[in-house]
Amino acid sequence: MPESFHEQLRIDSRFLKSDRRLDTELVDKLILQLNRIYPQILTDKEASRFRDLDVPTCIRLAELLNHLQEKGEEACREFYRALHLHVEDVYFSLPTRLRLRESGEPVVPITSPKHRYVMNDHSKSGLVNHYSKQVSGSSSALGLAAMGLSRKVRDVLIWYTEDGK
Repeated sequence: MPESFHEQLRIDSRFLKSDRRLDTELVDKLILQLNRIYPQILTDKEASRFRDLDVPTCIRLAELLNHLQEKGEEACREFYRALHLHVEDVYFSLPTRLRLRESGEPVVPITSPKHRYVMNDHSKSGLVNHYSKQVSGSSSALGLAAMGLSRKVRDVLIWYTEDGK
């Protein structure tokens, strides 16, 4: 049975604390990812504490890793997802990932959590454009939505449905 994300983070923490690639900017991206997308894992108050530039980055990162381990399995899994998203080269250099690769086991992507999360109240997601069309009398629909967390659109969602599915 594979190790839990909690156990993996315990193993990888030493490596993460010593890796110079995790500079202030990248640590802030990880903190913001956890705070904005999963505010139940990292609240605004906690994120502010971990983003305090008066505290050296290595200490802030160590405290963040300890905090996530205290929060449990779900928080650790979301940290790995954020790390994979923002710092892929560090993610694939982790001792637990290297051990998986050396053992010949496939390194599977981190699956989405089973629960849906509500976006933080401070994020500004917006629907820019939506298009829906009936095609030749069928009940097919094509939609397009441009979404962003700031003034600039960063993501586009395109979907197609048939018969109300």
